[in-house]
Amino acid sequence: MDAFMLRSFLQKYISASVLLIIATILALIVANTPDLKDLYKELWELPVALSVGGFNLFSHNGHTMTLGAFINDFLMAIFFLSVGLEIKRELLCGELSSVKKALLPVIGACGGMLVPVIVFFLICAGDPLMERGMAIPMATDIAFSLGVLSVFSKRVPIGLKIFLAALAVADDLGGIVVIAIKYTSHLDMNAVLGAVLCVIVLGVGNWRQVRNKMFYTMVGLALWYFVLNTGIHATIAGVVLAFCVPANLTQSSTYWIEKIRTNVEKFPHIHVTKADINKPNMLSSGDIAVLKRIESASDRLISPLQDMEDSLKNPIDFFIIPLFAFANAGVDMSGMSVENLFSGVGLGVMLGLLVGKFCGVFSFSWVAIKLHIVEMPERANWSSFASVAMLCGIGFTVSMFMAGLSFPVDLEGQDPALMQALLNDAKLGILCGTVLSALVGSLMLHFTLPKHSEA
Repeated sequence: MDAFMLRSFLQKYISASVLLIIATILALIVANTPDLKDLYKELWELPVALSVGGFNLFSHNGHTMTLGAFINDFLMAIFFLSVGLEIKRELLCGELSSVKKALLPVIGACGGMLVPVIVFFLICAGDPLMERGMAIPMATDIAFSLGVLSVFSKRVPIGLKIFLAALAVADDLGGIVVIAIKYTSHLDMNAVLGAVLCVIVLGVGNWRQVRNKMFYTMVGLALWYFVLNTGIHATIAGVVLAFCVPANLTQSSTYWIEKIRTNVEKFPHIHVTKADINKPNMLSSGDIAVLKRIESASDRLISPLQDMEDSLKNPIDFFIIPLFAFANAGVDMSGMSVENLFSGVGLGVMLGLLVGKFCGVFSFSWVAIKLHIVEMPERANWSSFASVAMLCGIGFTVSMFMAGLSFPVDLEGQDPALMQALLNDAKLGILCGTVLSALVGSLMLHFTLPKHSEA
């Protein structure tokens, strides 16, 4: 990962982290304000529909989606599309593209997923309903963790920044697998057949070098609808679509650059003065044709994968993630006590993030490095490495998402009030585990990193 790519990667998630914090604080304020809390709850129950005749795209097994379900099932599928594109890029040419590059963050991610599950299970063992939440503390939030790391700027060795970014990506991949396996209740074979046909169409499009983003968007929308109705969680459609989007160019980059250069040279050199700026500018049909060829060559110089990933950046950072946080972080504290955080699901999630993530990432990485399977990140030492491992306990977006899947209020055969209480406990555990991991990790970084900037 070169310096430019890393800088762009960090800038993307740092801006997202600030918006996440703001949206989370607003959600907590609104959910605990007497005059607003009922309105906040009712807002997410509003129906959402996109209908043509009797067909409604936003329906699940004949039932119209609520706004809350639309955010968690549709908008988060777009988020996971972005995650999938990022994972594919990292697998092809990034920090997961070779065994040597990927091994340390992947080993750390495995420990960071396994140990939190064990910690949660030890606390909630014996209660099958509570045990549904074992996957909640598995995830590391890329936005929050890199946002905290950015506070220390150039004091952080570049190797540790790359390790945390790659581990979070590998972590997301593990979370996607868990969602696909754990949260599939039943399979509607007709919908499965429709989803398979969509994947075949996407695969053929990739094989035939189809570069049109609209093609992948429309077939991907159909794929999402079928997956939604299969019983598999709809966000998986976003990941499947991502892996079908082409990452290669039809010709070498040199070929397209030469095309651009040739057409630029054909364009007439026109001297424009300040007085001409506000005057109508009429180009000849030949000039327009040349400009369109330049535009076409420029588009083909960027792979569909990278183009789509870049197009999704702003909608996800500035709309989808903040909206998801605002819709899901609103925990009503009125009926809670300290016991909610120091027992059951709340304690399991909090310690899973705070203790389990750190112990899992650090211990698995330590063993791998001591056995000379992998090497310590460049310019890092055990103290700074442990500090970054602590930041891995910052879980929010995917953890909140997992909480909603683990404790659905409408779970068949269960009391909705009980499920809501478990969901609130899980969210409280996520918030506290995240804040504590960020604070402890920040203190560790402050005392373990060199006082001067890394060169």
